[in-house]
Amino acid sequence: MTEVLPSYVQDAWWTPAEGDADDAAVVRDASTGEVVTRVSTAGLDLAGALEHARTVGQASLAPLTFHQRAMLLKQMALALTERKHELYELSARTGATKADTWVDVDGGIGVLFTYSSKGRRDMPQSTVYLDGPVEPLSKDGSFLGRHIATTLPGVAVQVNAFNFPVWGSLEKLAPAFLAGMPTVIKPATPTGYVAEHMVRILVESGLLPAGTVQLVSGSVRDLLDHLRLGDIVGFTGSASTAERLRSHAHVQTGGVRFTSETDSINASVLGPDAVPETPEFAAFVRGLVAEMTAKAGQKCTAIRRAIVPAEQVDAVVEAVRARIAEKVVLGDPRAEGVTMGALASTEQRDEVLRQVQRLTDAGGELVVGSLDAPEVVHADGSTGLAPDGAFASPILLRFADADADALHEVEAFGPVSSIVGYADADDAARLVVRGGGSLVTSVASHDPAFVSTLTRRIASSNGRVLLLDRDDARASTGHGSPLPMLLHGGPGRAGGGEELGGIRAVLHHMQRTAIQGSPAMLTALTGVWHAGAPATSGGTHPFRKSLAELRIGDQVVSPSREVTLEDIETFAAFTGDTFYAHMDETSAAANPFFPGRVAHGYLLVSFAAGLFVEPAPGPVLANTGLENLRFMTPVSPGDSIRVELTAKQITPRETDEYGEVRWDARLLNQADEVVAQYDVLTYVAKDAAPEPVAA
Repeated sequence: MTEVLPSYVQDAWWTPAEGDADDAAVVRDASTGEVVTRVSTAGLDLAGALEHARTVGQASLAPLTFHQRAMLLKQMALALTERKHELYELSARTGATKADTWVDVDGGIGVLFTYSSKGRRDMPQSTVYLDGPVEPLSKDGSFLGRHIATTLPGVAVQVNAFNFPVWGSLEKLAPAFLAGMPTVIKPATPTGYVAEHMVRILVESGLLPAGTVQLVSGSVRDLLDHLRLGDIVGFTGSASTAERLRSHAHVQTGGVRFTSETDSINASVLGPDAVPETPEFAAFVRGLVAEMTAKAGQKCTAIRRAIVPAEQVDAVVEAVRARIAEKVVLGDPRAEGVTMGALASTEQRDEVLRQVQRLTDAGGELVVGSLDAPEVVHADGSTGLAPDGAFASPILLRFADADADALHEVEAFGPVSSIVGYADADDAARLVVRGGGSLVTSVASHDPAFVSTLTRRIASSNGRVLLLDRDDARASTGHGSPLPMLLHGGPGRAGGGEELGGIRAVLHHMQRTAIQGSPAMLTALTGVWHAGAPATSGGTHPFRKSLAELRIGDQVVSPSREVTLEDIETFAAFTGDTFYAHMDETSAAANPFFPGRVAHGYLLVSFAAGLFVEPAPGPVLANTGLENLRFMTPVSPGDSIRVELTAKQITPRETDEYGEVRWDARLLNQADEVVAQYDVLTYVAKDAAPEPVAA
C-alpha cells in the first residue's frame, strides 16, 4: 500500500496523474515507521465533487423517506460488519490496540445501527419532519401554524480527526444520510487509509445511491471557497483550526453552516466521600487510567484534569501509578498482551511532548511516567526501544497551583493528564468551568448533595456529565465514550456542536421552517391529518381497510351513548377507583373543576373504544397504545358522548407486512364540546387478508 491513496469522487476512484503527486505526504506505520501509503489531492476537481453531491447525490437521496434511508444505514452497517476484520488489520498500523480498534470500528458500525433504528422509530415514513405540535392561530381552527424540517439542498462536508478514522467518519455520515444530505468525507492524513478502506467496503457493497458518499484523501485547503448556501461543514480537530474556518466569509455571511467538535480540557472530579477503599475511588482511578491509555490518550473526550480533594491528591497519584504498572503494557498492537499502542505519528508524539514541556514550565510536576523514549514490546515479542515508532509513556503531572492558566488551557493530546486539589464543591466547580467549555466531565461520588450541587454548577459548561458511583460503575459506558443517542459536543472551547444526540444531529442537516396555513394545506404538505381538514366518513369502516386501501382523513363517526350514574358506580366498583369526584356529590360540587359527580376519564376512553371499534378480524392487528390524552370537559350523569376517529398518519414499516396507523380520536358531548382528545396507535396489515373460500 505504498502507492498514492485513492479518493472516491463522482462515483469513481481517483488518483493524481503521473507526476502530480511528487510532493505527496508520506504516511508511516505508527509502531515501526514503515511507509504505509502516500497522500495527495494534486489535480483533484473538488468543486466538481461538491457539485456532483448537490445534483446527483441530492437526486438520489433526498426523495427517499426517512425510513428508506434508515434501512440503507442498517444494510451499510451489516456490510461493514461482514468485513470489519479487514479494518481491524489496517487499524493496527495506526497504533491502535484491539480494544482501541473495537471502539473505532465496532463503535462506528454501532452508530449506523442506532441511527437506522431511531430513524424508523422516531421519524415518519416521509421526507418532512414535524418539529413540535400544532399552534392554533385562530379561534375557529381555520388557521394553523407548525414547524417542519426539510433536507438542506447542498452537501455535507465532514472533516475528521486522525484518532477515530472509522467512528469519526460514520458518526457524521449517519445523521447527514438520514437527513437526506450527500456526504463528502475528508479524513485526516495519518490514518486516512483506514477511512479509505471503510468507504471502499461501502462502495463494493453496491448500497450507496449515486453521489451520496464521496471521499477526499488529502488536503482540501480551498474547501470553503467552493461552498455556498445549503452546504454544511462538520469539523473535528483543533479549536484554533475551527476558529479559522469559522471566520471564512462563506460561513460568516454566505450561509454555509459550520459545526465543530474540537479539543477540550475535560475533567473528572472525585467527591469528598470517595476516599480510598470506596467503590467510587476505585472507579475514579480506573476511569482516569483508561482515558490516559486508551487510544494512547488521543481522544477528544479524554480526561485532561483530575480534580480531587486536596487531601486525596497523594493517594490518587499512588493509585494511578500502581494501576499503570499493573495494567499497562506499551508496544506494537500486533504483539500479544499489549494494552497501549503508539500515537498516530512521530509528529504527533513530538507535539505531545512539546505540550507536556509547556505544562511543566507552568508549574506541573511530573509524578507518573517519563519524557524519555520508553522501552516497548515489538511485534515479534521482543522488548526494547523503538526509534522509528511514535511511542510515549503515560504521564501524570501534579499542579500545586490550581489556578495555573496552563492547567486549564494547554492540552497534550496524548497519554497525559494533570491532577490538582480542590477545597470544596464550589471550588471544584470553579476549576471545571475554568476549562472554557468541555465535551464531558465525570463525577465519582456517592453523595447526592455533593453531586447535585456540583452538577448544577458545571452542566452549562459541558456537553455531557457522567455521574459515577457504586450503583452504576459496572454498567457505565465510561467517561470517554460518546453514545449516538446522547449529545456529543460541548460549549465554548469544545466547539458548540452537537454531532450526536439522536435526532438532534439529524436536524442539524435540515432547515426548520414555520408553516402557516389552513388545516387542509398543512395536511397536504405534511401527510398528517389536521383537525379541520377534509375527512371522509360513511361507507367501509376504516378498520376494514388495509394500508393499501386506507387514506389520510378516513373517518368513523359513532352514534351517541348516554353516560349514566349506574355506569359510573359500576366502573368505580369494578376498578377500585372511588375517587370522591366520582362518588361524593357534595365534595365533587365543592371542587372548582367539577359541577358535581362526574364520569371517570378512563371510563369515557373505554366507552369510546366500544363506539368506534369494528370487532371482526381484519386488517387492524393490534392496538399498541394511546398518546397525548387530555380530558377537557367533565361529563356528568345523563350527558352523552360520541367519537370522531380519523386516520391521522400512516407509516408503513419497511421490513414488515404491517405498518402503524395513528388515529385522531375526539370525544364530544351532546353540546359538541370536546370532552377528550388523544391519538390511538394501531398496527394494520399492508394488504387485506384473502376472504375464506366456502366449502
